Amino acid sequence: MINGEILKNAIISGAHNISAQKNHINDLNIFPVPDGDTGTNMSMTVMAAAKALEDYEGTNAGEVAKIAASAMLRGARGNSGVITSILFRGFAQGLKDREEVNGKNIAAALGIGVDAAYKAVTKPAEGTILTVARMAYEAGVEASRSNSDPVFVWQTIVNKANDALAITPELLPVLKKAGVVDAGGKGLCSIFEGMLATIKDGEIVEYQEEVAAEPTVDTFESAAAEFDDDIEFTYCTEFIVGRDPEIETDPEELRDYLKEIGDCVVVVNDEEIIKVHVHTETPGNALTKGLEFGQLLTVKVENMKEQHKNAKKKSKKRSGKSKKEQFKFAEPTEEFGFVAVAAGEGMKNLFTELGCTNVVSGGQSMNPSTDDILAAVNATPAKTVYVLPNNKNIILAAEQTVPLVKDRTVVIVPTRTIPQGMTAMLNFDPEISPESNAQLMMDAAHAVGTGLVTFAARNSEFGGKKIKEGDIIALKNGKLTITEKSAVKAVVKLAKSMVTRETAFITLIYGEDTTEEDAEKAYEELRDKFGSRTDISLVKGDQPVYYFILSVE
Repeated sequence: MINGEILKNAIISGAHNISAQKNHINDLNIFPVPDGDTGTNMSMTVMAAAKALEDYEGTNAGEVAKIAASAMLRGARGNSGVITSILFRGFAQGLKDREEVNGKNIAAALGIGVDAAYKAVTKPAEGTILTVARMAYEAGVEASRSNSDPVFVWQTIVNKANDALAITPELLPVLKKAGVVDAGGKGLCSIFEGMLATIKDGEIVEYQEEVAAEPTVDTFESAAAEFDDDIEFTYCTEFIVGRDPEIETDPEELRDYLKEIGDCVVVVNDEEIIKVHVHTETPGNALTKGLEFGQLLTVKVENMKEQHKNAKKKSKKRSGKSKKEQFKFAEPTEEFGFVAVAAGEGMKNLFTELGCTNVVSGGQSMNPSTDDILAAVNATPAKTVYVLPNNKNIILAAEQTVPLVKDRTVVIVPTRTIPQGMTAMLNFDPEISPESNAQLMMDAAHAVGTGLVTFAARNSEFGGKKIKEGDIIALKNGKLTITEKSAVKAVVKLAKSMVTRETAFITLIYGEDTTEEDAEKAYEELRDKFGSRTDISLVKGDQPVYYFILSVE
């Protein structure tokens, strides 16, 4: 049987194992465009669970699974990370209230996660992480019928996951052509194998620190207000309450009390936990009030005045580095508001001018977590908050915020590109319902063409032509169409392939790695070619990854 301690160590071991292999998994990405990197996203998602479990000392397997699932939900990044979190959420549902579990329990619980993962994906494709999870689950169920020993069943699950991974190239021709297996499937195998080391041999895979890993951001680090020279309250108090199912008190009562004794109050809750942040002079009173709702799972009290002094000393060293937004919780007083995901100061300003209250830094190659988006939603003072992910790999993470928000309605407008997000904002109608608006905004977004000019992140092949790492490439509505020697030539050629007689507007957005001289040159060439019949705008977006983003409508 597997108790809570074994399951805790197994999940931590799985997190360590994928962290050690994430760069190899990243390298399995076959498309040459810089992307969110599957290994990194999955590693950060599962490491969120490992960190949440570090201080847990209980022996209840169901409780361990719930803590892990809750942490993964909030830390999920990218489609692969979100799917992983959904698998473990189902796993937790299947193990609910179980002190110990056998192989039959484990296999059945994994099946709940697999079913939920398939339902979460609009068009589930075989030859992906879904296939690996499904075939592993099916083999586990079959094995548990003859032997419910958890070691035997989990070994079978791992073996079948690897067998499924091996056939992913047969199910997805693009994988076969590139000579690789599915990156998400490989990541899941790495997690399962790490868990097996504990379940079978009692060992925990050693954690290996890697350079270039993006730091995770705690919910309340994101939600806390930026420090000011005049700090009214001394103590930043954060704690997590494990909700007592027998206590029916509304967490809003806790929020109201904390507002009386401090500021920067954030109370986030689900069925299992209440997570609290408050600046106050009396942290003991805040903790005592929290105990009325259940047991304190974690507590952190920090002297902000001392922190601020230390931060000033270090500010010059950090001045050249990017930092995450510090979102401050806001009561939902207005009828509607907007959150967008975008990278680059110019891009942020653009969406702010279009009406977005908050912009989350992120996009291609830097997918924000569910927690990052959740903090921005809670900082938007609106009863209905529209979220524009602006990247296909961020949509699932954004969707996970919907059930986490209790005091306002969250509407996900599933924009896949920056131009789609811009067009969606321009077509918002304050006179119609949220559901009708979401449809209206997406109908408009689908009508805009998106062109992207970037560099090849890896060696690849396109149309029989070999692409080398670093080559300039262009994409038309997500499909690689052009390779060129310069970004200017690429964007001009791209525009020629996208503009039609019906085109009324062209917006050229240039990135942080594009000089103003090159931007002006590209703009002039587009104006010479299309200016007589098309309105052309040049915008400094400062976005990373893309030299140019082209919006055609």
